[in-house]
Amino acid sequence: MLRLTAPLLLAVLPASAAFAQDASPAQKNAILNAELPADQAALKSHVMFLASDAMKGREAGSPEFDIAAQYVASQFYAAGLKPMGDQGSYLQKVPLVSYKPADQGSMMLAGKRGQPVSLTFGEDYLPAGNPASPTFNLTAPVVFVGYGIVGLGRDDYKGIDAKGKIVAFFGGAPGSFPEEERAHFSSGASKAEIAARHGAVGYIQLDSARSGRGNYPVAMMRGSWDRSRVTWGNPDGTGSIAVPGVPSLGNLSVTGAAKLFAGARTPWANVAKLSENDAAVFKAIDLPVRLAVTSKTALTPITSYNVAGFLPGSDVRLANEVVVLSGHLDHIGVGKPDAKGDTINNGALDDAVGIASLIEEAKRFKAAGTKPRRSILFLAVTAEEKGLVGSSYFANHPTVPGTIVADVNLDMPIITYKFQDIVVYGAQHSTLGPIVEKAGKEIGVTVSDDPLPGEAIFVRSDHYNFVKKGVPSVFLWPGAGGPGRAAIDAFMKNQYHQPSDQIGTVPIDWESGVRFVDVNYRIARAIADGDQRPLWNKGDFFGLLYKGPGAK
Repeated sequence: MLRLTAPLLLAVLPASAAFAQDASPAQKNAILNAELPADQAALKSHVMFLASDAMKGREAGSPEFDIAAQYVASQFYAAGLKPMGDQGSYLQKVPLVSYKPADQGSMMLAGKRGQPVSLTFGEDYLPAGNPASPTFNLTAPVVFVGYGIVGLGRDDYKGIDAKGKIVAFFGGAPGSFPEEERAHFSSGASKAEIAARHGAVGYIQLDSARSGRGNYPVAMMRGSWDRSRVTWGNPDGTGSIAVPGVPSLGNLSVTGAAKLFAGARTPWANVAKLSENDAAVFKAIDLPVRLAVTSKTALTPITSYNVAGFLPGSDVRLANEVVVLSGHLDHIGVGKPDAKGDTINNGALDDAVGIASLIEEAKRFKAAGTKPRRSILFLAVTAEEKGLVGSSYFANHPTVPGTIVADVNLDMPIITYKFQDIVVYGAQHSTLGPIVEKAGKEIGVTVSDDPLPGEAIFVRSDHYNFVKKGVPSVFLWPGAGGPGRAAIDAFMKNQYHQPSDQIGTVPIDWESGVRFVDVNYRIARAIADGDQRPLWNKGDFFGLLYKGPGAK
């Protein structure tokens, strides 16, 4: 339960009050059903349904998620949106694939001289599941490429030919990199893209002296090596991977890496010592071994849905340009009991409020009377909690005609206080920044800095899959000004991904929710009605990386 330390808050915001621990059912219902102004009640009504116990946490692939998807479709219909899913419906089928290693696999090293050396599961290596190839075999030479990064003045492949080879690298990225760029380069997907550009056929991650983002030692992962992960499926029933043809092969511990480097020109002891330095520059080297990897991966198909509603633009010259407003409908389902025995992770703020805001924005456009010049797609995606999977599927299989020119994402707005500012992830990268700042001023709030800079939120929400398609994108949060810092910290500690993220436990301020809808509507309206489509700022890292308009 979120503990409110200021009694005055309850007096000012009775409809936002949390349940007392000893409250009777009648007292709880009085709080839950307290009368609100119509706009606040409309917003709350969606959350009451989507975050109810009956929805069992809306886990992607569950029957309850499907009910939630039908609810959102019905609300899109009521708002006058056109269906933009499959076969004239509001639902886009998303073929999910749950996968995990089916056995311990094997890894064997063969040098130019001597007997092959088998690595020991759990001690030297842990295998990776490969949904793209459930039965997998690969034997290839190995090259060591430091962090496996090329960019920001760094080239870990310099002087090496990786074509047809397995690349071995450390996880993470130098701490000297800007926060968002560091998060980008720390991901296995980004390292795989770089490896593919150099002709590699697979990659393996090495334990280093440091642990942290993107760099978790074998000992830490030993208890969860065979946990299930989720991706979207290919037509042949296999699962997609970040870069086809360049799979993750697994992780090597310090002892496994020492065996991999046996006989190398640069001893493993030297490389391991150098890895203690966060800013170390490594020399890429060919290792005098071939690595043979075998693995088996178990696949389980799961069906889920994105929900898509379309508002056609009114300007014949601009209607082919589409502004996407997105949020994730799924949450994490049923889990372990909390201290009160509650097992349902309701996901009221994460992200039922975001979806409710999406619905209310659609109604605002309908009530406005004047259609936007550009078209707008309202998109509720699945499997965000599984790794941004539903938005990735949509970005790779868009259902809309024309060109997507912007995405504004709504994910877990913490509306438990009167926000004085907004945080806009991605604002500094494109011409969306001034649009957002102007919309904020119109409702009396400023744009402020990221209150959680170490969390790399810019690359952790659904808008990032649009960024990777070169689309300028932003993601809004109420900011940390005034009471915001304490409210954000309290939610992250006491409710985030817990059963307590529910109406009655989280003291939601529905008036702030309406203000959040308002600022997002103003942003969407300004983008849709602007004479110029959004552009990346000239020279922006992400715009250049993903070949977005305006970056060059």
